[in-house]
Amino acid sequence: MAQGGGGPLDLIKLTTEKLSTDTVSDSVRCSSCGAISLFIGTTRDNFEGKRVVQLEYEAYVPMAESELKKICTAIRARWPTVRHICVHHRLGVVPITEASVIIGISSPHRSDSLEAVKFCIDTLKATVPIWKKELYESEEPCWKENKECLWAGSRGGTSAS
Repeated sequence: MAQGGGGPLDLIKLTTEKLSTDTVSDSVRCSSCGAISLFIGTTRDNFEGKRVVQLEYEAYVPMAESELKKICTAIRARWPTVRHICVHHRLGVVPITEASVIIGISSPHRSDSLEAVKFCIDTLKATVPIWKKELYESEEPCWKENKECLWAGSRGGTSAS
């Protein structure tokens, strides 16, 4: 658990394990900060009128981690008061209602952490090489391309919600 001492932390984790909001929140907690903002992207049970059974995520991990570090750097340049940043993204199968991404950011005041969290998820979806495959109840699985993705190709697309 992060606290007041030491410098700012950028904590990035890509994992097949179930994600925990408590872990992310605790990791950005800081005695000098009055705000912790969280974004939790979960697997919903529908997409464009089709029933989704589960999602599956793949990533090119070294590049994904590198892109996530760039996002942290950009956040710190834009919101210098941000203290700690934590981004956990799930890989593999993510059942309905479970989190596929959790972002936590702390800052002395709420506006910086709220704006930084929105920037983080929007930029993650546009730049980080994480692919999502949706498994529908009545058709073949389909790798999805996010409309936000800047580099979309034959398997483009990123992240949750």
